[in-house]
Amino acid sequence: MKAWKKFSLMATVAAVALSACATDPMTGQVDRNNTVLGALGGAATCGIVGALTHGSKGARNSALACGAIGAGVGAYMDHQERQLRQSLANTQVEVNRVGDEIRLVMPESITFATGSYQLNSSASSSLNSVSSVLAQYTDTTINIVGHTDSTGSDAINEPLSRNRASAVANYLVSRNVASNRITTAGAGSRQPVASNNTVAGRAENRRVEITVNPIQR
Repeated sequence: MKAWKKFSLMATVAAVALSACATDPMTGQVDRNNTVLGALGGAATCGIVGALTHGSKGARNSALACGAIGAGVGAYMDHQERQLRQSLANTQVEVNRVGDEIRLVMPESITFATGSYQLNSSASSSLNSVSSVLAQYTDTTINIVGHTDSTGSDAINEPLSRNRASAVANYLVSRNVASNRITTAGAGSRQPVASNNTVAGRAENRRVEITVNPIQR
């Protein structure tokens, strides 16, 4: 990056930081918003580093992520949830948020053919969107669990659910999500979310859930 660009970036960061200060009209003293300045401090530092390594786009992305961390874990997860909702808006992937946990529910209809653990094209498209966000927000753990309906025996459903979770995990890893952040499991038919007595209920139970949690430091 050219020297003048580096200087320009630092000047911009300084201007933004100053905007977090307000002058009391009665006393003439400058009051600081420590919460805002703390977040901006992290954003400024990371933004400069991002710019030096990846240009203006790197600055924007690094400042966003680090600024959110400065404001707290909740804000960090808020940014991640917002990006996931935006990128998955035109898919059938359900995005749920409980506290600091984000849960993505992928129905079988867009992930696997019946009885198969080979990802279909719809799953690949959705997982591309998921991975692009998860790869950016690295301070999280990712737990992937496969689920089936009650049709068939445990001898079939258990390995099928495990293999489906592994297939999703392997795809995320192939898209630059670190493998050491990911755990997988197969629940078979043990955790239904709807009645297995109806076609609609069984379809709802056949799913893969991706649960994203912040790393506790």
